[in-house]
Amino acid sequence: MRAFIAIIFIVNSAIGFGQSAEFSFQDKTTIKFPRTPEGEQLQHYFVFENSGSQPLIIQEAKTTCPCTQATFPSYPILPGQRDSILVTFDTEQKAYHQDRTIEIISNAQKKTRLGIKVYVIPKD
Repeated sequence: MRAFIAIIFIVNSAIGFGQSAEFSFQDKTTIKFPRTPEGEQLQHYFVFENSGSQPLIIQEAKTTCPCTQATFPSYPILPGQRDSILVTFDTEQKAYHQDRTIEIISNAQKKTRLGIKVYVIPKD
């Protein structure tokens, strides 16, 4: 009887491990903006789908600079559902080549990073 219970537990665990949430982005995960004058606000929506089998929950978006912000859904994204993450970059007091990375903290198995690149034309 114990062996039977152990086998059922192992099978259920194996099935459970195969289930997860997963990001599938519509386009690239890094966007390159055209040359932009300093002082402008740049925005881009990164559209994604939860291609996993469990609800996708985004807990946080980490950036290394206060000039970069990410707005994400606060609710679970169901399997097959599409949504987006809005990334905003403030070019004020930024000049020349800018490269920013946003790390998305979620329950997806793979790490998710989004990026923006832009050449900022400095003010005179």
